[in-house]
Order: sequence, then C-alpha cells, then structure tokens
Amino acid sequence: MSEKLKVGILGGTGMVGQRFISLLENHPWFEVTTIAASPRSAGKTYLEAAGKRWKMTTPMPEPVKDIAVMNVNEVEKVAAEVDFVFSAVDMTKEEIKKIEEEYAKTETPVVSNNSAHRWTEDVPMVVPEINPEHMKVIESQKKRLGTQRGFVAVKPNCSIQSYAPVLTAWKEFEPYEVVATTYQAISGAGKTFQDWPEMEGNIIPYIGGEEEKSEKEPLRIWGEIKDGVIVPAVSPVITCQCIRVPVLNGHTAAVFVKLRKKASKEQLIEKLLQFRGVPQELALPSAPKQFIRYLEEADRPQVSLDVDYENGMGISVGRLREDAVYDWKFVGLSHNTVRGAAGGAVLCAELLKAQGYITKK
Repeated sequence: MSEKLKVGILGGTGMVGQRFISLLENHPWFEVTTIAASPRSAGKTYLEAAGKRWKMTTPMPEPVKDIAVMNVNEVEKVAAEVDFVFSAVDMTKEEIKKIEEEYAKTETPVVSNNSAHRWTEDVPMVVPEINPEHMKVIESQKKRLGTQRGFVAVKPNCSIQSYAPVLTAWKEFEPYEVVATTYQAISGAGKTFQDWPEMEGNIIPYIGGEEEKSEKEPLRIWGEIKDGVIVPAVSPVITCQCIRVPVLNGHTAAVFVKLRKKASKEQLIEKLLQFRGVPQELALPSAPKQFIRYLEEADRPQVSLDVDYENGMGISVGRLREDAVYDWKFVGLSHNTVRGAAGGAVLCAELLKAQGYITKK
C-alpha cells in the first residue's frame, strides 16, 4: 500500500482543479485518489467529464483518467476515501463556506484555493514563505468546529503574489504606502483564448472584487494571532487597480512604494535575493530554491520568458528604480495558476504535513 497521503480534489473538472491534478502527478507525498465535482459530472470517468475541457498545456495524467468522478455534495462519501482534500469548487461564497466546513467536520483537512474563508478569523490564509506561523490558529478553529483533525486553511488571492513577497522582504525598511497596478492573465478567470476570443488584442480595466482583495489580503498575511484569531496589520496602506490583459498565464504588477527608512538599490536587491522562508529551510517538494530573483535587464520580467521561473513557484522582479513621487518603483511577475492558485495551495499542504496538521487518517 502506498505511503503517500490520499488526496481528493473538490471541483476537479475546472481550470484550477485541473492545475491541481497536473501539479500532483508524481508528487512524492500526495496521490490523487478521488475527484469530486458537480452532480452533472458524477459517475463519469475523469476523462469523460473533463477530457474535452482539459485546459492545461501538458496532457491529462494517465492515473486519473479512469477515476470515477464523485458528487462533491456527498460529503461523507467523498471524505471516507481520502486523508485530506484540496478545494477548487465553483459555487457561491456562502455555499463554499458551508461545504468546506462540512468536509472539515468529517475530520478531513481542507486546503482551499477559494476566497470564501479568507476572512474567517480563525482560518489561516498563508503564503508559506511569509506567515507559516498563522497555521497555529487551526487549534482555535478546531475547537469551534468540534474536530480533532479537521480544519480549513486557505491561500490568498493570486493578484498579490507578485508584490506582497517583495514588500515582506523589505519589512525592515518599513514600507508604509503602496500603489500597485496588476496586469492579470485570463487564466485567472478560468479562461483560455479559445473560451474568451474577445480578449485577444483587448484590455478590460475591471476584475470584480479583485482590487479590494489586492489591497486588504496582504494586511491579513502580515497580521498576528491574538486570542485565537488573526488580527490584520494596519500598515502599509495599499491602493490598487486590477486590469485584465491578453496573456494566458502570469500576473504582472507595477508597484510604487514609500519607505520610512532609507535604503539603497543594492540593499533592496540584496534583501530580495536573501529572502527565504520555512519551505526553503525544510526543502518542501514544491518550494522554489530561490523564492525571489532580481533581473537586471531593462525589459524584464516578461511573461513569455519568466512566468515559469522555478516551475511557476518563484517570483521575478525587475526595473527597480528611484521615483520622483514615491521612494521606489519596481515590476513583479508571478504565475497566477501555479504560485497564485493550485501550486500555492499544494505548498500550504506540504507545510501542514511538515507541521503535523495533515496526517494519514
């Protein structure tokens, strides 16, 4: 019998669910044994349910093709098959909150890509290199849910991955005011150009709810646990605009920042290159060896050249310059469906396993 943990993918037929399945192929710790989706997909093989809708550039992994898709709403039945689940369900926020807690109450840990629980006070929202200590709030959550091993943990929005790590690396220089504009790929909406031909040669200056997430979620990541809940930080103040651009994968951010403490360009770059976290110290399977890299070329980072850096799990930064209005400005790039979505959740699950929160049932 395999020593790997048995994993279920909730919402496994959608784009993020497909990304989970592609990333978990040959994973050293986790094995996809169960896929659950809407009732219309239930009973079909995964190939029948998702084959015509497969949106990854790599082929569907052979081991999942014949898995019979289960009904995601049959919580007890699905939970009985797995050690833990990844959640990428496509439902309303209230429905997601409810079903993720239902899975947790079956003593099944839930690692979610969804936004529904990002502001639930006792649910950790984690970028493993930045705030791994927030997983400790799980103990308070388990008391509320009445569980021994079941809980919900989430990863933050894809839009913040290209600048929140940079600001974290510069923490000692005390960033206090940030302006960011993100140029976001269409896969962030679960689309390809085949699905969304009107995006070719087009820009849409609106992504519903994205600007609020981009401004507020970094503050929760930088917050602290007090009395069993996560209290967000109050600084820096972030204002953001989010724009959909005709790119398949990769969110780019143009960022302006004010620092309370003076720093040279060399110091700022050095902090980026030195920035490491628990995933690097533990050598977790999905962790990038070099989390943030700095590119000296004037025309980098570029999506076509840099989005797959460190298998899509690293952050690329360039164009760091002094600014006439703010202190500094830079451009950041991250892979939105790998680091920003499924890959970030996989890294969270690896951290949770290393911390002892996810074990065999």
